[in-house]
Parts: sequence; C-alpha cells; structure tokens
Amino acid sequence: MLGTYLESSVKAKRTLLLLTVFIGGMTSLGVELTASRLLDPFFGNSLIIWAVLIGMVLLYLTVGYYVGGKWADRKPYYRVLYQITTWSAFLIGIVPFVARPVLLWSVQGFAEYSAGILAGSLLGVVALFSIPVTLLGCVSPFAIRLSMEDETVESSGHIAGGLYALSTVGSLVGTFLPVLVLIPNMGTRNTFMVFAFILLGVSLVGLFVELKGRALPYLLLPVALVLLIVMLPSGIIKPNEFGEVLYETESSYNYIQVVQWGDEVWLKLNEGQGVHSIYDPNSVLVGGIWDYFLIAPFFNNPAYTADDVGSLALIGSAAGTVAKEYTAVYGPIPIDGAEIDPEIIRVGREYFDMTEPNLHAVAQDGRYFLANSERTYDVIAIDAYRPPYIPFHLTTREFFQQCREHLTEEGVVAINVGRTRSDWSLVEVLASTLKAEFPNVYTVDLAQPGQDLINVLVVATKQPTQLENLATNAEQLTNPILRQVAENAIARAEEFTEPTVVFTDDKAPVEQVVHGLILSFVTGE
Repeated sequence: MLGTYLESSVKAKRTLLLLTVFIGGMTSLGVELTASRLLDPFFGNSLIIWAVLIGMVLLYLTVGYYVGGKWADRKPYYRVLYQITTWSAFLIGIVPFVARPVLLWSVQGFAEYSAGILAGSLLGVVALFSIPVTLLGCVSPFAIRLSMEDETVESSGHIAGGLYALSTVGSLVGTFLPVLVLIPNMGTRNTFMVFAFILLGVSLVGLFVELKGRALPYLLLPVALVLLIVMLPSGIIKPNEFGEVLYETESSYNYIQVVQWGDEVWLKLNEGQGVHSIYDPNSVLVGGIWDYFLIAPFFNNPAYTADDVGSLALIGSAAGTVAKEYTAVYGPIPIDGAEIDPEIIRVGREYFDMTEPNLHAVAQDGRYFLANSERTYDVIAIDAYRPPYIPFHLTTREFFQQCREHLTEEGVVAINVGRTRSDWSLVEVLASTLKAEFPNVYTVDLAQPGQDLINVLVVATKQPTQLENLATNAEQLTNPILRQVAENAIARAEEFTEPTVVFTDDKAPVEQVVHGLILSFVTGE
C-alpha cells in the first residue's frame, strides 16, 4: 500500500513539474509578444523597437539559464522551483501597472523631440521584465536537475531534450495565444494577467504540495493582483493631448485611437504621432496630404479632364479619407481599398462615415491585393509609408512594376512619403525606385512653417509627360475643389530627375533609411 502511494505521489510530482515547464515556456513567449503591444501605443512597432525588446528578453533568459543551473545544483528542491515561478508570475502581473507612468513619460519625449527621454522610457519599461523573465529562464535547468535525481547519466540527454521540447511547445502556444485570441478580445493588460494567473495557479499548487500550510502566505500574491485590477481600472490606454478620445481598441495589427478635434474626427495608430485619416462632415477637403491625391491624374498630358478619372485603387485605405474625397469630386466611380487591418475598416464605417456604396474595402495586404486583382485603374494611390511602419515589399521595383501593369493607358501612381525639414532620403529612394519603372516622376512638397514632419506626394505617370501639364490641365478644371488643390500644388510641384538607389525585393533596406529619418526628427537636425 505504501509503495503504491509513493509511486502515485512521484507521478503526481512529475506531472506537475512537466506542467510547470510547459506553462513556463508558454509564459516567456507570451510575455514577450504582449510586451510589444504594451509598447505599441507609445513607441510603435518598428524593427528597432522589436530589436530592443527581443534582445533584452534573450539577455534575461540567458542570465536565467546560467543562474538557474547553478541555483539548481545548490538547492535541488521542488519548493525552490515553485517559489521561483510564483514570484515570476506575480511580477508579470504588476508589470503593466508599474509600466504605465514610465510609458506616459515617453509622451513628453515625443512632444519635446527628446531622444534621451524616449530612450530612457523605452529601456525603463523593458527593464521591468528583467526579473520575471530571468526567473522564467531558471525553469528549464531547474527541471532538468530535479528530473535527474533518480536517473543515470546515460539518460540525461533524453531527459534534457524532452524537457526543452516541452518548453518549446509551450512557447509555440505562447506565440499564438496572445496574438490570435487574448489581445484582440481582452486587451494588453488583461493578457498579462491571464499569463500571470495561469503560472501563479500551477506554482501555488506546487508550493502547497511541497510546503503544505507554510504556503498560505503566498495566497496574498493573487489577492494583491486582484486588488490592483479593482483599484486601478484600465480606462483610456493612452491619453491624447489634443481633442477627446471617442474610441480606442487593440487589433491584431494596431493600437487604434479615434479622436474628436473640433468638427473633425482623427484616426491615430500606435504611437500616435501621425494622423492616418480625417473626417470632417462639413467639408470635402481636410487640409492634408489626402487632398492632393485628388490632382494626381492631372500630371497627365494636356486635355486630361475630370471625366477621364473612372477608377481608383487605394493601397492603405485606412478609414477612407481619400475614398470619400474622390467620391465627392469624381462621383461614384469604382474604388477598391486595400487595408490590412479589418478593425480599421470597421472603425472607418462607424466613426468616419466610410459608407460610400462605390467603395469596396478589402482587408488584405496591399501587394497581395494588387497581385490578385484583375482590374486596371486610372489612379493607384498608396498611403502606407508612414514612418516607422513601412512594409518593404511596398517600396520595391517589383511592386511598382505590378502597379504599372494594373494602370490604364493614362494611369498614374501617387504615393504619400514623409520627410523631415532636412532629410529627403526616403522621398529620394522611393522616387528613384518609381523612376526605374515609369518615364516621369514628380513631387509635391507640402512643407508648412514650423512643421517638423512633412508629407510629400510623389506621382509617377505611365505615359511620358511634362511638369507643365499640371498647370495646363488645371486651367481647364471647372470643379472649384479641384481648382483650389491644383493651384496650391502647382507652386510646390517639381520633376524628379536625379535617381539614386533603387530598391528591389532582394534588397530594400528601408529600415535603415527610416532609422536615419527618425534620428533627424528626434534630434531636430
């Protein structure tokens, strides 16, 4: 009878150990991916942010593997392992609460263009994960040491391999669970809490098995987390210094915020330094780059009229500002809008009156959409280049070749590109790449006094054209909205004639260009 009980007890301990390894692996990756969403509203999700986050997490895990191995040799006890995971779980649960004031500090950094504040707040938040992730790194070497107690050296490889495989399977679950299920449905803070409570639950079971009544004080940890949730409700994820926040949400792709500013409704994404759509119920024009997409077709040869504009494709349609303006000016022409985030399409319909019956909004990657489209268009408008979110595959010669193939004979491509007061590098490289596929390329610079981030409309024509065509065609326009935009654009328009680097699918280092652009922005140079 005693032998049976002992055997059953050993199996139970073994099962609990394996469950801890699995959940430890799941939590480590889950926390990393959820941490990226914690940073998105304040820093965005550029490659440099991912590099900092992944690099620091790997550093913490490395330290955890080393320390965990030495710790396990000195104190090879199950209770120590469960104490480690218990404290790791608790610290994971408090991270979003402690991180909030540091993240709000970063807003000041953006407002003042302070590289020091931005770097300090970013590294400060990432440092909050140092202790819990390092403790998670201790789990695997600890589990291997405990599993070797009753085994021979000949089986050590099999045991270590099995435990690392189990931890990796947990990591796979931790990779997809927050992205596909938890964050879209529960939000970032609650996702942290889910991982914290799952790990805390199995850890407390282990502690009570090992310590019995002496584990009771550890019940204060989940109680403390519950009190934090109750006493500090989430509210608005990120306060907005301009206007009233009407709505905010986290999708699989973005942190989305809808802001009311006077009569206008603005769409802000991620770190919120750019406005991606504007809706003004009292005006067709909204006073931004979107207005200038209207006159892109008139870079064509003389005698081109508004009646010749019969179709439009939008790559990066956001909440439908360009589609609304085109419909108001050119009538109910067929418009296909590709927007990768379906939640932005929903927000556009609910808050931006994106209800035009002629607009066919598709939740797809822009290049995939265009490659699979059987239509040709008079205008292809691309508004997907807001730094630091520039998908490289929408910047290459091969992509612009696809654009040319999907244009009518007198079609044009128009793209929105950003620059700083002194750094034209992104404009130049994209204009150069367009120039490799189109005979003529033009820029319309929208610089304003005191403006640090500036939009530039870059237009490429399928037919050989001349810069003077814009002024010639503008004289024939009868629509007052088109005349107004065209007159503003004429003085700002120039032909691009000095191509430099051409991006290809094989080599498109757009991240390097954007990093330089961001550096010049935050330093004010």
